[in-house]
Amino acid sequence: MAITKKYVAECIGTFVLVFMGCGSAVFLGCAPNGGHLAVALAFGLSIVAMAYVIGNVSGCHINPAVSLAMWMRKKLSTQDFVGYIVAQVLGALVAACLLRLLLLFGLNDQTGGLGSNGVAGAGGSFGALIVEIVLTFIFIFVILGVTSDASKGGVAGIVIGLTLTFVHIVGIPLTGTSVNPARSIGPALFAGGTALIDLWVFIIAPMIGSALAAYSYKCFKAK
Repeated sequence: MAITKKYVAECIGTFVLVFMGCGSAVFLGCAPNGGHLAVALAFGLSIVAMAYVIGNVSGCHINPAVSLAMWMRKKLSTQDFVGYIVAQVLGALVAACLLRLLLLFGLNDQTGGLGSNGVAGAGGSFGALIVEIVLTFIFIFVILGVTSDASKGGVAGIVIGLTLTFVHIVGIPLTGTSVNPARSIGPALFAGGTALIDLWVFIIAPMIGSALAAYSYKCFKAK
């Protein structure tokens, strides 16, 4: 039962992240005159909200890249690592499906692709890979730092949420900011086209960035 609760929590948490984050992009847009910051805050605040709801149930990973780092740090079993990723992708798919359904009622998609990620702003696949690796590295490095100290538990959700916000501020004009394979998979599968063709970048790059952050943090904290 405890295992089921963890997976359900990860599914719900990822649903909220994708629905609110991508939803803000879809219905508000990402224009520099306010929309850009609003979308970044939507993603960050989603993390803050979920951290204080499901953090004590599953750890509030809601991101395969976070789960990979925790697995590498031996804070997550292999069974839970696989279970978390399945639950996270499922939550993202449900959120993307709901956004697609809402568009059927005559609402306009300001992104033209259900808030999916793209490589054009970064100059192509290679540029997008670099951007996503760096942004994910920063995000995961902060997560590992703030969650390793029990005394920071009360503010961890806020710090992580704000970190996700600032990586979005930089990343939105470049790739739309993924740093989360599940967040990219959901919208891309429903948007299709170029978003689906470029999806591999937003699966591989965050996982590489996460692995680098986990290894670097281990070296950084080694006594």
